[in-house]
Amino acid sequence: MSRFDIVVVGAGPAGLSFASSLAGSGLKVALVERQPRAALVDPVDDGREIALTHRSQRLMRELGLWQRLAEDEIATLSDALVLDGGDADGLRFRHEDSGQPQLGWLVPNRAIRRVAFEAMEAAGEATLIDGVRVIGVHTDADGAEVRLDNGECLQADLIVAADSRFSETRRAVGIPATMRDFGKTMLVCRVRHAREHAQTAWEWFDYGQTLALLPLHDAHTSSVVLTLPHQEALTVQAMDAETFGADMSRRFQQRLGAMTFIGPCCAYPLVGVYPQRFVSERFATIGDAAVGMHPVTAHGFNFGLLGQDALARAIREAHGAGRPFWSRSLLERYERGHRHATRPLYLATQLVAGLYTDDSVPAKFVRRTALRVAQRIGPFRRMVMAGLTDDGRRGPPPLRKFVDRLRPMPR
Repeated sequence: MSRFDIVVVGAGPAGLSFASSLAGSGLKVALVERQPRAALVDPVDDGREIALTHRSQRLMRELGLWQRLAEDEIATLSDALVLDGGDADGLRFRHEDSGQPQLGWLVPNRAIRRVAFEAMEAAGEATLIDGVRVIGVHTDADGAEVRLDNGECLQADLIVAADSRFSETRRAVGIPATMRDFGKTMLVCRVRHAREHAQTAWEWFDYGQTLALLPLHDAHTSSVVLTLPHQEALTVQAMDAETFGADMSRRFQQRLGAMTFIGPCCAYPLVGVYPQRFVSERFATIGDAAVGMHPVTAHGFNFGLLGQDALARAIREAHGAGRPFWSRSLLERYERGHRHATRPLYLATQLVAGLYTDDSVPAKFVRRTALRVAQRIGPFRRMVMAGLTDDGRRGPPPLRKFVDRLRPMPR
């Protein structure tokens, strides 16, 4: 039986970042991961590009992740464009209006996973227990216990779940979650295109499909995200490279010219998840285990970084002062703060995703009207951009304060 202060279940980007955030605290941390170590050292290319806010970039710098990225793994996100149906102009967010040289950055998920593992390894403090599954979790007022399928038992003062939006660990301690299955499948794939993307991201709510284009480091290369009913998505995924390129060119109406398949083409179900609680007795959730976002607002990993940072700071402060870092009051403060930071945008994202994938006549009218109103309201655009470009040093960004006024959260 092994004894640790904290056992983290899941060595994805959030779990790895959390372990790095605790480096130097004097706490003994274990990371339990079902994948073998080799898969963490050299993660598979899952096709996903992660949009990062200024706050997330700052946190990654502080953790030593950003410095490990290669230059061609970082793409600048200058502007963003939202289109509805056959609209040609749409709602544009320009970086000039934010007062910053860019709205954010795009980095491959594979690269983030790699550098997160490198930083954790370089710190040399956390113990990685890889290639095993958690088969049992128990917590009570006296402590916590994690049982593994290799027969090992880990004892700890606190368990932190970072094992995906479908967290088995969260379920094992009895925390229910609200899930919304959108009944669609998202395909992601990199393509080359004839015209330059001008470092502009697109979110195109077309009829019968949703398209997104994420500009990469090369001006003629982007990640395309296509959302379709499941069977239709599988048909597109099975296309050969030439047919796939022609199909993407048609779906984007040649707006960037001919597109050529680069790959890989990966499929993901669209499911939003929000637990009824983030914490329990000697137990906390971070990353997607805490908030599983719909990707339309690109805040999934940004919330993951935010949550792990908040929990790690609270734990370090308590431990440094000689207070129990597993106390219910500490965990409940973390929960209130993270819920306050995430729930308004989670609910807004659910609303937007539901409305802009509804092709009924009334919904189309509301969609067009909402976009036109947003186009005319300069302060709204500036608040959205402030939420992306604020680095978190000056308190809540304007967008969150605006949402708070509309939907007050319990404090």
